[in-house]
Amino acid sequence: MTISIAIPDSSLKDETTQVNKTRKISVIARACAIFKVKEIFIYKEKNYNGSDSILLSTLLKYLETPQYFRKQLFPKMNILKYAGVLYPLKIQNHLKNSDPKKIQVGDMRDAIIINYKGKKFVDIGINQLIPFFGKEKYGTRIAAQIKTTHPKFSVKIIPKEEVTEYWGYKVKEGSNLSTLLTSWNGNIILTSRKGKILTKSYTEKHGLFDMDTLIVFGSTEKGVHEILGSDIKKFQNTKIFNFFPNQATETVRLEEAILGTLTVLNFFNTNHT
Repeated sequence: MTISIAIPDSSLKDETTQVNKTRKISVIARACAIFKVKEIFIYKEKNYNGSDSILLSTLLKYLETPQYFRKQLFPKMNILKYAGVLYPLKIQNHLKNSDPKKIQVGDMRDAIIINYKGKKFVDIGINQLIPFFGKEKYGTRIAAQIKTTHPKFSVKIIPKEEVTEYWGYKVKEGSNLSTLLTSWNGNIILTSRKGKILTKSYTEKHGLFDMDTLIVFGSTEKGVHEILGSDIKKFQNTKIFNFFPNQATETVRLEEAILGTLTVLNFFNTNHT
């Protein structure tokens, strides 16, 4: 089973400054990385200003990109003005050794194909470009496996679905929530104060962890019931849960909801037999 999440393009509406919006995105990205989220879907909420959505998607992608080739994909821009407050994800594809002499045959690297003097090379973060002869275009990210090592490196592309370690999340945006849920092939969990409390017996009885799962979060002003309206009843394999029963605060912030929800699901999934 894999877990993906869906959050609205208005996710930053409760923050008034760009630096605080940036901090919030950082917490969301860290929570997703901790619990190995596969995809982050940013769905459109009706009539919402798109500038926050661009900031949200750009910084989520920026954080997921290994530091050694961020400059290749993210030129200097105002959106990155407060990138210094972002917490690094420190996932496995970010933590590879940069010493060429310590790299071994079979090692996996997150890499990017670049153009140098009219020829294709792969940058794997070792201050040494590796010749590349594949058909992939410049700027393409690949999962590269080391075939030969120092001093003459060579790599081969490995399909990312065959990489066994966590390789980061994907960010996708564009559709409204109803369209996203209609196209989703797997379990859907809607988070809501109106939902049931999730129990271990429920997860076992209903096979909650037998399929890929999409967890849907509402906006700062509207819950999933208000966003979906009468459409909420038409989606297959959909369950509604309250992950914060007896909450003492008036609301649960999005970044808190994501971290708390993923913690609960991880606990039940880890203890699932």
